[in-house]
Amino acid sequence: MSAPAFINTAFLLRKIRDLRSLTPRRTRVKTKWATSLPRYPATNMALQYFDATYSLQLGRLWPSVRCSLLSERKYGALLNNFSDHQAVASDLQEQGCWDFVSPAQLEAPLSPIRPEIEEGPEDVAERSEPKASHGGNQDNSPLSLSSNIRCFVFPRADITRFKSARPDQTRLLGYYLMDAASVLPCLALDVQEGHSVLDLCAAPGGKTLALLQTEAIRFLSVNDSSVARTSRLKNVLHSFVPKHLLSTDRLRVTSFDGTTWSEFERNTYDRVLVDVPCTTDRHSATEEDNNIFSKIRTGERKRLPQLQTDLLLAGIKAACPGGEVVYSTCTLSQLQNQYVVQQALHLARQEGIHLQVVSLQPLVRALGGTFHFAPDLLLGEMVVPHLTANFGPLYMCRLRRLC
Repeated sequence: MSAPAFINTAFLLRKIRDLRSLTPRRTRVKTKWATSLPRYPATNMALQYFDATYSLQLGRLWPSVRCSLLSERKYGALLNNFSDHQAVASDLQEQGCWDFVSPAQLEAPLSPIRPEIEEGPEDVAERSEPKASHGGNQDNSPLSLSSNIRCFVFPRADITRFKSARPDQTRLLGYYLMDAASVLPCLALDVQEGHSVLDLCAAPGGKTLALLQTEAIRFLSVNDSSVARTSRLKNVLHSFVPKHLLSTDRLRVTSFDGTTWSEFERNTYDRVLVDVPCTTDRHSATEEDNNIFSKIRTGERKRLPQLQTDLLLAGIKAACPGGEVVYSTCTLSQLQNQYVVQQALHLARQEGIHLQVVSLQPLVRALGGTFHFAPDLLLGEMVVPHLTANFGPLYMCRLRRLC
């Protein structure tokens, strides 16, 4: 091609404003699709909010946690004891996985070290016994966890993906894939033989399935306020639990408003798990679909702390004197974690219910090789995402009802 012809061609291309005529019809982007995209993506709104709040809350730890939140999460395989679990466990071990629960053996029970709380964070910090740091020389007392709950993970810094579980001869799946940190509230609940247990916000069902693996529960009540999510929960149970166990009077699945639970059941359960709806930080930072930071869900997001407090208070009232409650979320937010616990304790005291906050430090010491725990929390413990152990976030706090 001669130089003048090349110049003329370049000149003509610069004059063409709309090149769609040169693009094959099958690959063109329809205008109506492009104009329907959100002007401010919910993920961007979430990250802006996280940067503003978590940078103050976590300090120098936040850049690392932020990078981990935006990276692919790491899963664990909750072994299904109702399936051919021995063969499944052997197969997982051959792939290089290990059961992070089995090495933790507990001699001393989890001890209550903090009194009931009414004051603000500064006052509580002065009154409470100091928390042991997560590093340095620690008491290596063995930790007593349920030997029946088994969850396999790949070693730290290994990002190998699990294969999809396959049904066995009884058509039950061998393991349930979930964030391995989500097993910790079930371990912290410390279910013993003959306990009655309430899972107040159960869907999609991973924690319910973990509780069933203990094979110690006398009666399990499973609830979620969403009918659609409860339907998903039932599908999970049918895929992992034998039919004869689902049809007994030892398991009940309901779709009630959890905040009103105490209106028909009070002082009933030995153990209560309150895994509340939250901002779900990892999902909010990476997924546009069903993102609570979308503009149309602003009101719902602002009401979360009140909803969480109401649910925790309902769980406390459902527990019998001497029973225990575990509160958990999958957010880093202090407003949805420690402050919700403080508010619920205050409201419970006003109704004559006294509680103790139970230390989870033995659990932290036993599982610190698998998870990355946040240091120096005032109440409860929190798994924070880390590039070498990209689980969480997961916050949990254990309460014992005294009366």
